[in-house]
Amino acid sequence: MGTSTLPDALFGSVQQHTIISSRRHHDPIRSFAVKSHSTIYRRRSIGKRVLFADACLCKPRHVVFSSMDDSTEALTDFLDDGDGDSLEGSKVVGIDDNELLATRKSLSDVQARNETIEKERYQLLEKLVQSEAKQKEYLSTIMHDKDLAKSELEAAKALFNRTLDESLEEKFNLESKLVLAKQDAVELAVQVEKLAGIAFQQATTHILEDAQLRVSAAEASAAEAAFQIEEQIRTASEGAITRVLQQSKDAIEKALAVAESAGDHTTNAMAAFLDNMGLDEIVSVQSQNIKLSNTVNDLESQLLVYRNEIDRLKLELKQAHKEAKVYELRANDVEKLLLEFQVSSRKAALQQEEEIKSSLEKMRKDASERKKAASKAFKLELERVKTAIEAAKETARSQDEAYMRRCEALQRSLRAAEAASKTWRQRAEMAEDLLLRKSSSEEGDEEAIYRVNGGRIDFLMDDDSLKWKLLTDGPRRSTPEWMARRIRSIRPRFPPRKTHVSEVMTSGFKTLDLPKPDEVWSIAQEKLKEGDALVEHVTEKEVIEKKRKALERALQRKTVKWQRTPEETKLESGTGTGREIVFQGFNWESWRRQWYLELANKAADLSRCGITSVWFPPPTESVAPQGYMPSDLYNLNSAYGSLEELKSCIEEMHNQDLLALGDVVLNHRCAHKQSPNGVWNIFGGKLAWGPEAIVCDDPNFQGRGNPSSGDIFHAAPNIDHSQEFVRQDIKEWLNWLRNDVGFDGWRLDFVRGFSGAYVKEYIEASNPAFSIGEYWDSLAYEGGNLSYNQDAHRQRIVNWINATGGSSSAFDVTTKGILHSALHNQYWRLIDPQGKPTGVMGWWPSRAVTFLENHDTGSTQGHWPFPRDKLTQGYAYILTHPGTPVIFYDHFYEFGIRDVINELIEARRRAGIHCRSPLKIYHANGDGYVAQIGDTLVMKLGHLDWNPSKEVHLDGTWQKFVDKGPEYQIWLRQ
Repeated sequence: MGTSTLPDALFGSVQQHTIISSRRHHDPIRSFAVKSHSTIYRRRSIGKRVLFADACLCKPRHVVFSSMDDSTEALTDFLDDGDGDSLEGSKVVGIDDNELLATRKSLSDVQARNETIEKERYQLLEKLVQSEAKQKEYLSTIMHDKDLAKSELEAAKALFNRTLDESLEEKFNLESKLVLAKQDAVELAVQVEKLAGIAFQQATTHILEDAQLRVSAAEASAAEAAFQIEEQIRTASEGAITRVLQQSKDAIEKALAVAESAGDHTTNAMAAFLDNMGLDEIVSVQSQNIKLSNTVNDLESQLLVYRNEIDRLKLELKQAHKEAKVYELRANDVEKLLLEFQVSSRKAALQQEEEIKSSLEKMRKDASERKKAASKAFKLELERVKTAIEAAKETARSQDEAYMRRCEALQRSLRAAEAASKTWRQRAEMAEDLLLRKSSSEEGDEEAIYRVNGGRIDFLMDDDSLKWKLLTDGPRRSTPEWMARRIRSIRPRFPPRKTHVSEVMTSGFKTLDLPKPDEVWSIAQEKLKEGDALVEHVTEKEVIEKKRKALERALQRKTVKWQRTPEETKLESGTGTGREIVFQGFNWESWRRQWYLELANKAADLSRCGITSVWFPPPTESVAPQGYMPSDLYNLNSAYGSLEELKSCIEEMHNQDLLALGDVVLNHRCAHKQSPNGVWNIFGGKLAWGPEAIVCDDPNFQGRGNPSSGDIFHAAPNIDHSQEFVRQDIKEWLNWLRNDVGFDGWRLDFVRGFSGAYVKEYIEASNPAFSIGEYWDSLAYEGGNLSYNQDAHRQRIVNWINATGGSSSAFDVTTKGILHSALHNQYWRLIDPQGKPTGVMGWWPSRAVTFLENHDTGSTQGHWPFPRDKLTQGYAYILTHPGTPVIFYDHFYEFGIRDVINELIEARRRAGIHCRSPLKIYHANGDGYVAQIGDTLVMKLGHLDWNPSKEVHLDGTWQKFVDKGPEYQIWLRQ
């Protein structure tokens, strides 16, 4: 309410309680009489008090009377003279000229004010006309929206009917195809049986014919060989015998002929002898006889030779008979083999027939299973269509309800505007009536005292009132709870707005350049376009949600939190705050570039994304450029850059509130010189150790120290940490790295090479903010497959952490190995019999540093790469679970999944997950994995059909934050 305030010259001051003005007496000569009758008309409303003023004399004044109730009636109670009860105490009041001039001047001011009120009245009337026009416009908009909703509902119904018809038609087609497929399968089975029989017969016939041909060929070849041998033997023996007989015959004939000639010659000689009886002839005859006897002897020796030859040939003949028998035996063996082959071929044919029958049976079963699967899929599709229709109906119903609520709200605001306009119109008329009243010379204006509206009339009559807002926006109403929840769910999380300099100076937030208001509201109020199809609506909705999330991330990046809570800043030596997210800032090939300079440029980006710690490459001089074969520990001019570049990079990390973790190699060190024996075991630089600093059981470097307390690294001399001077030098070196160079923590390489007790001593001496040990060991396998039970593997890692006194964390190699297999629909591997995770995370989560890849397993080495298509699922697991996650450089900057990782980091930050967050696993089977981490986050892996509303023991209201379909989904508690 409110009207114009009248001048004090004309009105008296209005009190909130009844005041009886005091009487004043004046000179009757210079005064005129004013008859004061104080009569106050009673109003018709309930609860009004009528105040009668006693007969009093005062300056003429008007007093406005206002009501405390909300009635819209005009104020009509005024002072009247003549009607009502006369008061006996009437007196004459005198007014001088100055007062009269002041009164006339005040009257002219009141008239000017009256004109102003008249203009304001016209303006109010114009506003009323505009409100009526707005009402009509609202009504037309509502009717248009209602028509659009009806058309969308009709389109959805038509789409449902069309989809239903298509699905029914597809069902009939599938059934017909299934029948045809059955017939084809039966025909195919018959044909397969026939073809199998024919193939079997052909194969067996061919095999038998081939075997018979081979056997007959073998028999023929054996017979032919035997015949040839016998023929050769017979020919040879016959020829030899013939030759011997012929030669013997010739020799005998020659001998007979010689004997006959000798006999004749003897006879002739004897005759001649007898005739001549000469001595010389007798001697010649005797010599001839001797020759003949020699010749006979020769013939006998030749005969013996021939007989030996004949015996030899007989032996060869016997041997040939033996060989023939051997060939016969071989032929018999071949026949036996043939019989065995026939038997085996029959068995193989029977087995093949059984296999064909089993395959046919399997085909029948597969066909039936495919039929069942097709029918099940069809039913599921039908259910999905029905669900979509129900959702569309529900959406249309809710839209109709929203439109009706909006119409009712607009009608209420219109009625309120009309009531307010009417009230203001009545008040303007009342004010006009009041100001047009003139005081006459015979009648004085009575002074009346009224109780005003709780002292609010001055405020409502002021120029700074909210009347225009009330007229344009209607009366203020309380925001419904559902609307408040919706506003809280979609509004950006801005830091609290500070209005005073002292509050700004003590604030925990430092606000930078934020987006412009137009940019914010254009995205926050963006709506779907009208007239699009349902699929396009869904796509456009996703685009709008992406824009909103991008805006929210931009606001988050531009609001830097520079004062952290004590919980977030409290450090434990070696284990950090528990909220660390580590980034491995290099790969196997980073040494080829000026790496410290490149890494420094990425510090601001990493800090904005939510990274808290950066793992640096080994900083020392090294035989290998990657840094894992260190030599002079105090020389930090490496392949990655100079000492000055390293310090500058670390300083940039600290400027962005990032921890710098140095990769230190304490197990081994490369020597600078050879010993007199030619062994490389003399160290140089500031730490000029000798063979006494090398373990004695290192087989390659002839150390003179104590035996190793761990495994041997064969590529370089293994340092003996049991030596007091060695430990002292290492502690001084680590403190130099901490205090002079600027490192905040350590990544310890190959900690299997020395006892964890020495690590505890080094950590207590250097006091790092965070420490990670690389205890690399092989997992258990059975038959080439990963074993389910990996307790022994994680026990060895936990034993090393225990040896350090819990002062250092360790890489959870167990979880990495299990994720390789578990993400291939073997999610049951992610829960142990006690219901906890199966890695180190399940036993000691605050000391488990989870990762997917590093410079050894991935990069260009690729010793144990994580499945490329499962990287996003892997990061969804380690970034939402307890433990300290590590993000690999290649994945973040080179694999194209940076936005996915940023989204998961944001989910971890919003849910407040840390390395000790409680974990409850609801499901872990072949279909998927569901777990609640902390009190505010639930995540799902795999294609399991699940959401928080389906879990009985999961209370509260949950909003889906990330939805990657069958890969993973994340919900946050509202």
